[in-house]
Amino acid sequence: MPGANSIEDIYVSHHGWLQGWLRHRLKNAEDAADLAQDTFVRVMQRRQLQAICEPRPYLRTIARGLVIDLWRHRDIERAWLETLAQLPEAHVPSPEISSLAIEALVAIDRLLDELPERARTAFLMAKLDGMSCPQIAERLAVSLATVERDIAKALRHCYRLEFEDSQ
Repeated sequence: MPGANSIEDIYVSHHGWLQGWLRHRLKNAEDAADLAQDTFVRVMQRRQLQAICEPRPYLRTIARGLVIDLWRHRDIERAWLETLAQLPEAHVPSPEISSLAIEALVAIDRLLDELPERARTAFLMAKLDGMSCPQIAERLAVSLATVERDIAKALRHCYRLEFEDSQ
């Protein structure tokens, strides 16, 4: 028999409410249903049911993060599609390649979002804009050593995510 905080009880008692809460925010029933399901999958993965004293705020917090992820994914997808629209037809990648590119861009976005803002900005200035460390230091009004530390931090973070987490 399920306990007071079993996943079954939480699901039965709060799934409808959560789906309604998501539908109100997303204005889309299908997305709301998907994210409600994803929320409960996350709850099951965390396996901390006994610690859930207030299920609705807990579910809302998880769902809010999933909504933000959905919006970011769609923003990236929209930017990708706008970029493709600028290309000559002969250079437009296949739908499979586009899908892989979008997933890679989402992963990069998530990775960069984990960095402190200044480190992220310095890293992007160096990698995307091709700026040198002295130029970045001047633009950000920080010391050269600070820029070098920030870029090194970003590179270590990328390395760690690429090589250490995949083992």
